[in-house]
Parts: sequence; C-alpha cells; structure tokens
Amino acid sequence: MTKAASERAIRSLCHEWERETGAMREPAAHPQFWDFKRWLQEKGYAHYLDFRSIGGADMAAEQWFDEELKQTWRN
Repeated sequence: MTKAASERAIRSLCHEWERETGAMREPAAHPQFWDFKRWLQEKGYAHYLDFRSIGGADMAAEQWFDEELKQTWRN
C-alpha cells in the first residue's frame, strides 16, 4: 500500500469511526488514536497501516487522525 493511498483511506475512516463510535459527542472529548487503530483492526482495515514512512506508519497515521479530528494541539 502506498502512503498516499493509506492517507486518503485513513482520513476518511477517521470520520466513519467518529460517527460509528460517537467519539466526539462529549464537548471535552479527546479521542485516542489507539482506540481508532483498534477499530481499524477489528473492521479489517489494518492493511491501511502497512506503508513506509519516516517515523513509522503509526506516527503518520496518528498525525492524520489528529488533523482530521482537529486535535493537532496535542502534537
């Protein structure tokens, strides 16, 4: 899987995860990447985390997750 293809999928799946789990319902909610990653694995989407990246795929995917859910203040 290419990094670009993974990025498109993960950014989209962040919103699917958010809708399915209600992760952002609480005003003070701070969704965790590891919960999202577990969901990806359970849904059969773990292959989107199989790409090469400086710092590793998890680090890149977590950055995309935070950007999509407007949590970049945590980085």
